[in-house]
Amino acid sequence: MVKRSTPCISKRKDPKQARANALIAAILEAAVQVLRTEGAMRFTTARVAERAGVSVGSLYQYFPNKAAILFRLQSDEWRETSERLRAILEDGATPPKERLRRMVHAFVRSECDEAQVRIALHDAAPLFRDAPEAEAAREDGSDVIQNFIEMTISHVVAARRAIVADLIETTLCRGASGFSEVERSDAEIEAYASAMSDMFCAYLDSLANDTKI
Repeated sequence: MVKRSTPCISKRKDPKQARANALIAAILEAAVQVLRTEGAMRFTTARVAERAGVSVGSLYQYFPNKAAILFRLQSDEWRETSERLRAILEDGATPPKERLRRMVHAFVRSECDEAQVRIALHDAAPLFRDAPEAEAAREDGSDVIQNFIEMTISHVVAARRAIVADLIETTLCRGASGFSEVERSDAEIEAYASAMSDMFCAYLDSLANDTKI
């Protein structure tokens, strides 16, 4: 069996000066623009460098290949989404079901607003998804809903809580992803997120007296 090589997606070096940070920011912004206009199939380091107004050599100082750039965009998106959802779900001043509703609305809105880039990154995923860094980045954001469910239905046994969290996360991600593949109006986004929120809240209500092992 031929062993598939693992792509190199780590930065070549970390920036230590403001100018270097500005260069990386310009490269990443240019990469987003190239993804939006060209898509994943025509995404190249040369196009990114040209759009950023820098040499390919300057780009390679920080990103060894296009997979590294695409992974940085994807991991930034994962991190920002996780932080946004965590801030909503860990707001102890808000009732749990209201937190859940706000989280669903925020997630669906985000998926629709960034659909073009997200779809392009999904198409490019084979370039970086098998790298160890990609697995670590996915795991970092996987506990947001799990922790919320742990606290919200703590009376339910652990194995069942895990199922609940997985069902909510999977339904949310796949549902919002499919919904966002078509351009949606604000009213459509609001209606879809509200319906999904109602479904999740009803599901949690059904577990109010659940103590099954």
